[in-house]
Amino acid sequence: MHGTNGTNRFETVIIGAGQAGLSVAYHLAKRGRSFVILDANERIGDSWRKRWDSLRVFTPARYNGLPGWAFPAPARSFPTKDEVADYLEAYAAQFDLPVRSGVRVDEVTKIGNRYIVTAGDRFEADNVVVASGAYHTPRVPAFTHELETSIVQMHSSEYRNPSQLREGGVLVVGAGNSGAEIALEASHGHQTWLAGRDTGHEPTRPGTVPDRLLVPAIWFMATRVLTVKTPIGRMVKRKFRDRGIPLARVTRKDILAAGIERVPRIAGVRDGLPLLDDGRVLDVKNVIWCTGFVSDFRWIKLPIFDEDGLPLHDRGVMESEPGLYFVGMFFLYSLSSVLIGGAGKDAEYIANHIASRSANIGPDEPVQTQASVASE
Repeated sequence: MHGTNGTNRFETVIIGAGQAGLSVAYHLAKRGRSFVILDANERIGDSWRKRWDSLRVFTPARYNGLPGWAFPAPARSFPTKDEVADYLEAYAAQFDLPVRSGVRVDEVTKIGNRYIVTAGDRFEADNVVVASGAYHTPRVPAFTHELETSIVQMHSSEYRNPSQLREGGVLVVGAGNSGAEIALEASHGHQTWLAGRDTGHEPTRPGTVPDRLLVPAIWFMATRVLTVKTPIGRMVKRKFRDRGIPLARVTRKDILAAGIERVPRIAGVRDGLPLLDDGRVLDVKNVIWCTGFVSDFRWIKLPIFDEDGLPLHDRGVMESEPGLYFVGMFFLYSLSSVLIGGAGKDAEYIANHIASRSANIGPDEPVQTQASVASE
């Protein structure tokens, strides 16, 4: 509904229509609250569609459902990134969630007790849920421009498949899950080097009998034990943040069998080629930077961030700015917070908080209404 001066007025604005934002929307709709979802992509699920072609999720389909609707695939299968994208799109349609696609938020500010969300149009809200994720800006070294212009360079967010690569050697920088999987794929037709810390790998391979036996226990740990409220959860959070997450699908044996050479970190550039920490220079024709992303919340013009630019929250609730919430972040509450099937638990907590707060403050003018979704 429009307020005065043509401003869009809602009780809650959700920024981002990924698994976290849609889960919050589901729970708000069940509680009869008013809201709108703003998403920068032209189509729901595009953040998944834009990832590399062969990507599959690392958890079985039975653990990938959002609240109210199980993932529509065999329980033991590992969905492709396009299947996840289509599921998110179908989920929003299934529960008639009001998503405005192609709407990029430029700024969030606050006037009095009301949040102002600028996204071309102006939106006013009592509550804002940031579900866009913290990491969208690719992290690459400052010396990338010193590499020979003939070398094909791309960040993992730009990589789709090996057809983008030139004939010749490939250096993959960053040995996390994305780096290991992309290196394995590149090695089928290219001599490949993998630079980055060896983070180890999970004890079982996805889909094997031992994995099927262990997954229920691992999921219980990830959702209920490894949380910011337990000593072991806080220890795991620090370890994963500082040393990286163990590989879920690629093992050391896979890397060795593919003929991929593991090399030290990249120290810089010499004569237009990558220079390793040990002084070697690699004569490669392609470099894929699987070096992650940096947090970028500069568009939120509020004093809520720590020295690393991350929000100072308690389970997604910004106590310093009542009505502002975050979901879908690494270890927001538990290890499962960034997983598809883990979004619902955090979302329900935030939705309950919003419903309680909104019931206490009450609307001061009519707002856009939202019909309740079907019961589970």
